[in-house]
Amino acid sequence: MSHTEAPQGTRRDFIYYATAGAGAVVTGAAVWPLVNQMNPTADVQALASIRVDVSGVAPGTQLTVLWQGKPVFIRARTEDEIAAARDVDVSTLPDPDANNANLGEAPATDENRSLAPFEGSELPAGTWLVQMGVCTHLGCVPLGESGDFGGWFCPCHGSQYDTAGRIRRGPAPRNLPVPVAAFVDAATIQLG
Repeated sequence: MSHTEAPQGTRRDFIYYATAGAGAVVTGAAVWPLVNQMNPTADVQALASIRVDVSGVAPGTQLTVLWQGKPVFIRARTEDEIAAARDVDVSTLPDPDANNANLGEAPATDENRSLAPFEGSELPAGTWLVQMGVCTHLGCVPLGESGDFGGWFCPCHGSQYDTAGRIRRGPAPRNLPVPVAAFVDAATIQLG
C-alpha cells in the first residue's frame, strides 16, 4: 500500500460518512414535526383527568360536570335509592353488564356500578354513583329523578334508567357508562 492511497481511501470514507450523517440529520429534522403533530394537544391532555369537589353534594342530590366534552352525573343517593337499586334481579335487565370502566366485565349489580366510598366515610356504601350523562341510544342527555324507575329518563325516545343508571325500558341498548373514577380524599372525586 503506497503512502498516497491511504489518504484517498480515508478521505472518501469520510465523505461517505459525513454525507450519510448529514442526510440522517436532515431526514430526522423533516420527519420530527410530522410525528410530533400526532401527540395530543395541551387542552386534550388537560381534560384527560379532572378532580371534582363533591363536598356540597348531599344525599338525594346530583352534580353534573363536563369531562372530555360530555356530561358526567355524580349523584349522592339516598338509602331508599340504594335499596331500590339493590332489589333488582340482574337477570331481568336488558343489559346485564355493569358497563363500568373501573371493573371490566362484571354483572350489573348495584355494587358493581356504584363508587366505593372514601375510607372512613360516614356515608353508607353505594351512596355515590358516577356515570356518563349520555343516553346509550342516540346520545341525548337524560333527565335525573325521572321516569318509572326513579332514576333517569331520556325524553327524546323514552329510555328509562333506574337509580343505578341501568336501562330498564326503551330503545337504549346499554346501561349508562361508568367512567374511571375514584376518591382522592373525602370531598374530591378524580375522573380519568
